[in-house]
Amino acid sequence: MTSEHSMLNTATTHTRASTFAARLLLVLGACVPLVLAACKTEPKLTPPPVVVAPYDAARGEALWAVAPLRNESGTTHADALAISDQLVAAAEEVEGVRCVPLNRSIEAMRALKMPQVQTPEDAMLLAETLGAQGILIGSITAYDPYTPSLGLSVALAIRPGALQATGDTRGVDSRAVTTQTRDTSTPSTFGGRPASATSQNYDAKNHQVLADVKSYAMGRHEAPTALGWQRYIKSMELFTEFATHDVVRRLIERERARLGKPAPTPEASGTSPR
Repeated sequence: MTSEHSMLNTATTHTRASTFAARLLLVLGACVPLVLAACKTEPKLTPPPVVVAPYDAARGEALWAVAPLRNESGTTHADALAISDQLVAAAEEVEGVRCVPLNRSIEAMRALKMPQVQTPEDAMLLAETLGAQGILIGSITAYDPYTPSLGLSVALAIRPGALQATGDTRGVDSRAVTTQTRDTSTPSTFGGRPASATSQNYDAKNHQVLADVKSYAMGRHEAPTALGWQRYIKSMELFTEFATHDVVRRLIERERARLGKPAPTPEASGTSPR
């Protein structure tokens, strides 16, 4: 009896120990994910800077179009249509501006039997056909996917009476803006004057360009990635995204000055000026 009673107690003890161990594992299994979740730090999200158009919001969004850029870079490696499409995307990012898709501009040019936008009259006819108030025209002046580097000369021509334009805004020949070597608020003219124009050469070896790329990348990439913001200088497509954004930002700044609008707050001013 004593032996049987001892064996029964031992079995009961083992059963209780097994039950306790099972319950402990169950509790730990439920607690560990909670502890890990509590220890995990959520990354701080930083929204990218926003470019705001200076136009009267009460009149609705301004409608721009983009004429295919001329490739005057001296290399056939530059895909003018792809870069033009990036310019459309950059314009679409501006708060208060919508942009006609590039394929619609190309279709309209084909219907008008207009191989290129070469004169102010061409620019205004294309804008009118598309129902756009303004049209971006210009050229690619430099292109090197290995540095990388990209030169862009772009002007905004506005239809008469649109976007509160004043003075002669009939347009500008896309070849005219290629003569500019520096950014200037007084664009050159060729049979017409653009509302705003800018000419930039973005070279990834330039420290100021690198600083602007880093500022642009803020809020547009995952911080923990290996390349971080530098992925914008490791890919020509991403570098072009930055460059077209910066060109459009500069045109918006010119438009703000033309209309006498106050400067935006730093949060809405885009990348750092230079």
